[in-house]
Amino acid sequence: MNGIIVFAGLILFLWLGRTILIPLLIAAFLWYLTNAISDYYRKVLPFKNPSKKSEKVYWHIFNWTSFIASIATICLVIYIFATQIRPMFSELVSILPALQDKLTQFGEFLSNSVGLKFDANMIPNITKIAANIGASIASAATSMGMVFVYMIFMFIEQSTFNQKFSSLFPNKRQYKKSRYILDSIDYNMKKYLFVKTTISAITGILSFIWLQLIGVEFAGVWAFIVFVTSYIPTIGAIIACTLPILYSLVMAPTLQQPILTAVGLIALQIIFGNLLEPKLTGKTLNISTLAILINLVFWGMIWGIAGMFFSVPMLVAIYIICAQFDSTRWVAVLLSADGNIPDKNED
Repeated sequence: MNGIIVFAGLILFLWLGRTILIPLLIAAFLWYLTNAISDYYRKVLPFKNPSKKSEKVYWHIFNWTSFIASIATICLVIYIFATQIRPMFSELVSILPALQDKLTQFGEFLSNSVGLKFDANMIPNITKIAANIGASIASAATSMGMVFVYMIFMFIEQSTFNQKFSSLFPNKRQYKKSRYILDSIDYNMKKYLFVKTTISAITGILSFIWLQLIGVEFAGVWAFIVFVTSYIPTIGAIIACTLPILYSLVMAPTLQQPILTAVGLIALQIIFGNLLEPKLTGKTLNISTLAILINLVFWGMIWGIAGMFFSVPMLVAIYIICAQFDSTRWVAVLLSADGNIPDKNED
């Protein structure tokens, strides 16, 4: 009974505190992503990573170089979106009323062809849906100031994280156990983010090339949607394929373009999302598909789109933590795809 009360209280806390917790989570994600990219640059920089003790100045220069390169990469992505993708979104929004009329005409055509009863109210109002999505994005944008404040303090404080962590666990056994869990989460998160981002980017680029070749309008918008929604399991792939297919089905004069759009996008999702990605992630995402879907619905109900976006990273962290304690290993087994869970650190 006490467990149920605690769980209900936790859900209430997450829901009531979403206006504070979501910006904090976004800030933590961007901070972590910046450090992950910086770590990657440390590995590929042409000069050797120096020893902090023997070459302190050179060590600082090395770290600052990788950090600045990481920031530059993120800024480049933002610049590309602002200059290339955002204008396409604005143009797409401007033709939504015409697209709504096309949908209505398409519904009437299907009604006359198949003989089904058609009502214009059955067609979703895409202008209203787009306005609601825009309002949600605008609301999120207003909290970006708080996100950047959180990020700044995270970067300032990160040099003392290890010292604070050591102070939290004065017992050597507890420290090694906690350090092992934290390092496991860090390693698997970086692997997941790297593989997911790489696969999503390749899928988005190939989707753009394919849509451009077959003449689908707003190929950049659809490719960007493919990239972003790839972070949302299952539902993201459905959204990424449905929107451009529906658009080409309504706007194209023949069925050739919609068929080619469907074949190309679905094939890319199957090849990269269902075949290649699981092989690259390996045991990092050895998590049940049912668990991922339940987790997706749970966080989506509490935190909306933001919760869906971060649902998998949070599930991976819970999975790794539960696997390290005897009292919760059964939870990790239930979350796993085949019952094969990470080994428990016995040190």
